[in-house]
Amino acid sequence: MSGAALGLEIVFVFFLALFLLHRYGDFKKQHRLVIIATLLAWYLCFLIVFILPLDVSTTIYNRCRLAVNSSPAESNGSYVTLAPSRQKCFKPWSYIPNGIMPIFWRVVYWTSQFLTWILLPFMQSYARSGGFSITGKIKTALIENAIYYGTYLLIFGAFLIYVAVNPNFNLQWNQLQTIGIAAANTWGLFLLVLLLGYGLVEIPRSHWNGAKRGYLLMKTYFKAAKLMTEKADAEENLEDIMEEVRKVSESIKYNHPLRKCVDTILKKCPTEYQERMGRNMDDYEDFDERQNSYPSEKSLVKLHKQVIYSVQRHRRTQVQWQILLEQAFYLEDVAKNETSATRRFVHTFHSQEPENKIIQYFYTPTVEWYWECLLRPWFYRVLAVVLATFSVIVVWSECTFFSTKPVLSLFAVFIQLAEKTYNYIYIEMACFLTIFFLSICVYSTVFRIRVFNYYYLASHHQTDAYSLLFSGMLFCRLTPPLCLNFLGLTHMDATISHKNTQPTAYTSIMGSMRVLSFIADGFYIYYPMLVVILCIATYFSLGTRCLNLLGFQQFMGDSEMTSDLIDEGKELIRREKRKRQRQEEGENRRREWKERYGNRDDSTRNRVVHTDQKESSFSETNSNRPLSKYTRSNGRTERDRIELLQDAEPLDFNADSINDDPLESEPGR
Repeated sequence: MSGAALGLEIVFVFFLALFLLHRYGDFKKQHRLVIIATLLAWYLCFLIVFILPLDVSTTIYNRCRLAVNSSPAESNGSYVTLAPSRQKCFKPWSYIPNGIMPIFWRVVYWTSQFLTWILLPFMQSYARSGGFSITGKIKTALIENAIYYGTYLLIFGAFLIYVAVNPNFNLQWNQLQTIGIAAANTWGLFLLVLLLGYGLVEIPRSHWNGAKRGYLLMKTYFKAAKLMTEKADAEENLEDIMEEVRKVSESIKYNHPLRKCVDTILKKCPTEYQERMGRNMDDYEDFDERQNSYPSEKSLVKLHKQVIYSVQRHRRTQVQWQILLEQAFYLEDVAKNETSATRRFVHTFHSQEPENKIIQYFYTPTVEWYWECLLRPWFYRVLAVVLATFSVIVVWSECTFFSTKPVLSLFAVFIQLAEKTYNYIYIEMACFLTIFFLSICVYSTVFRIRVFNYYYLASHHQTDAYSLLFSGMLFCRLTPPLCLNFLGLTHMDATISHKNTQPTAYTSIMGSMRVLSFIADGFYIYYPMLVVILCIATYFSLGTRCLNLLGFQQFMGDSEMTSDLIDEGKELIRREKRKRQRQEEGENRRREWKERYGNRDDSTRNRVVHTDQKESSFSETNSNRPLSKYTRSNGRTERDRIELLQDAEPLDFNADSINDDPLESEPGR
């Protein structure tokens, strides 16, 4: 089993990262380099989280082996004997041979740092650029990142000057490397505590509120009202951009030097707009540079960038609106089925996507009713209590992990108790659950936050390339300080435990933080205590209230604005529900009409065809008569009327389809 656990986790984490990226990204439409870079960033960060417990168990075994093989008289002071009475150490099932983990951590860490500080920022600017050539996009990316790279070089230079001026330090390459790692971890720890304080409270509270059907339904109505506003704004913005594209397309003709750029812009437009612009364009007109003023290439680059952004936003709001409708309809169905006497879950609308037959066989309407109406609320409540307990333990440990005598951090107590009995499975499970919960609190916040339309991770393949790359940058910057914070909570970091024991392979890669004592003994220890204040602020929704005061509508039960948006969203959902019901009723009537009169229509058409043949032969025999043309014309009119009556289907009245303005029926005119 030596190294097998490491190989299995490497494969498992890769498919986990691939699954999440497929949920948020679009493999078909987005650039391959964007997908590969984001996948690599997510994969490396998840890999660190999953492999670190194996590093802890391997380190504990190595400490035991060194303690057994060396007596107190033979000890040279490098290591402390942990269990001198024990004569044998049991090798863990997931033991990783010496020399593998340092190389592994070195490759993973420096690759992630290269991605987050150099490659991903450059690819962000490249993906957001509106250039028409690779050279133009690279030039734009370099210009945008000049200030970005210069800022971080300035910070690194400040650390370098501090160490160089201090006479107690002899500047070497290892110390220079440690300064760079300390600067990156300091920035990451600053952001980590902010995200962790929000996630420790919001995750248990969201699961507790998930058991309240009325709360979820009201919040869905609130989201519907906000999303409709955003959807209307996206449609209006797209119309304005398409109007500019139309003007540019009509002004720049087929033989203009910039026509290739216009064609590139047109390919990014929706299909209906492309067809409309194609009908209105006359490619046979030559351009006259002396009479007309044409847009410059720089303005076309800006327009190209606006088209990409507006089309992506419009598509995202359309998809999110359909998903929100399905969610609202389902929550309304749950509210109706809670009082059902038959205890069978009845849906208002049938699923538009084909369901798996295996799921249909086991997840019957009866099972669905018991799960949705009885078991699921209680399951969410129990899960919320468990998560809240973990959050309290994390907050307590963050405030007391610097205390070694006595040991107050609960995670350190658990690990030390398991270390005495060398129960490696328990050690790995305790380490995995701890770091996994911390990662969920931090990473889920990254997935939830939204910075206007600048950064937004939208599921169902609706996340743009810029947001995907930005999330990869955040993960690569947050994961190393997260792991160091975990090692501090468990006292596996010698900087915290103040013991001269063998460090973990991950800590050895980070280097000794004693080079910068004010960071190692000050910032790394006392700054995480700020999580208590952030948890209190999150519990009382202070950030939500501040955003609401600034004009950003947030869901608050005691707000009049929230009540108005809930009523508006409820009316929107009711309108969409009536519209879908009319569509389904119309489809059912047409289906019944075809099933009932399908055979009769076929026989009637055969009789009409036979009558047509007789009339045509009668017209040919009387072709010399002066009134034959009127007879033929009247016969054709009569036949057309008969065929229209036979092919007629019942009409479905739809109020939304009525158009008061007859000119709007021809948008292309």
